[in-house]
Amino acid sequence: MSHLDYSTEVRKGKHLTYEERIKIESLSKAGIKSEKIAEQIGCSGRTVRRELAKGRTELKNSDLTTRIEYSADIGQQKHDYAATAKGTSLKIGSDYKLVKYIEQLIIEEKMSPYAASKKIKQAGIFKTTLSYKTIYNYIDMGLFPNLSNKHLPVKKEKKKRGYNAVRPAINHVKGKSISERPKEIEKRDEYGHWEMDTVVGKIGTKAALLVLTERMTRQEIIRKIQSKSQYCVVKELDKIEKELGSKTFRKTFRTITCDNGSENLDCEGIERSALVQQKRTEVYYAHPYSAWERGSNENANKLIRRFIPKGADIGEFSHERIEMIEHWINNYPRKFFNGQSSKMLINQLFVT
Repeated sequence: MSHLDYSTEVRKGKHLTYEERIKIESLSKAGIKSEKIAEQIGCSGRTVRRELAKGRTELKNSDLTTRIEYSADIGQQKHDYAATAKGTSLKIGSDYKLVKYIEQLIIEEKMSPYAASKKIKQAGIFKTTLSYKTIYNYIDMGLFPNLSNKHLPVKKEKKKRGYNAVRPAINHVKGKSISERPKEIEKRDEYGHWEMDTVVGKIGTKAALLVLTERMTRQEIIRKIQSKSQYCVVKELDKIEKELGSKTFRKTFRTITCDNGSENLDCEGIERSALVQQKRTEVYYAHPYSAWERGSNENANKLIRRFIPKGADIGEFSHERIEMIEHWINNYPRKFFNGQSSKMLINQLFVT
């Protein structure tokens, strides 16, 4: 007997099983009408019609055209998600579009739950708004079909470890220690004080990133350089100065704080203007093994690593791709700015 010929008694008050959804998919592809499918499954025609509508999905043909068909997997996925809302008062309810939007923000756009919660509010297209803590809780509860803790850049907040005092660097006789940097810079209430670092790629490759982070606004400048060398660092700063002009560069880059890496040893080259006969900035060097003294830089590098993981060859990333990452970071909602981005703060400072 064909699987199209059997019949089942109609039952009420029961949900479709995955096996029944498979049968609906098979019968639907065979061109069987919903009422006939209902007779085969043993349910009402209305139940089948609702299921066919719920599980509709777009599929590609071999010639790259598309078609709309019922998918048992999609139908079951939506059923499983809806089942999680039973018995409890979940803010997310049965809003499947909101679920997909959150998954897109965190998985595809690589946002944290905090940034995602701000984006949902800014979008203004959903009736429900969720706090970042609620999103964290729902991820832990397994309410998202495709999203889990493995997609999170950092799983909740970790307790910061303490740091012991370290002795000042002594290998930069021509450069100034961070201990000599004006104390006012620590307050982060004046624009123009930057932290500088380089991000390297796969072992054996030369291309690197020059990363500049402004301490007050966390504005990010990311430039791809040929190698992690003094020459390339100074050359890229010269290029930025020529783009901005010497006067604007001096106002923008009042100070630069960097680590003791070999690529930063040419303090005179970093400070010397490529356009006029005067200094363009003041350079300060952090203490050895004290990455926390350039905390803004280190946090920015973590954001970059969401797109360029360790072990990747930076040479394979185009300048356009690097520019996109820079744009993403500068428009990223920040918790310590109450959901505002660096771009928003820059606009408030300089756009009248």
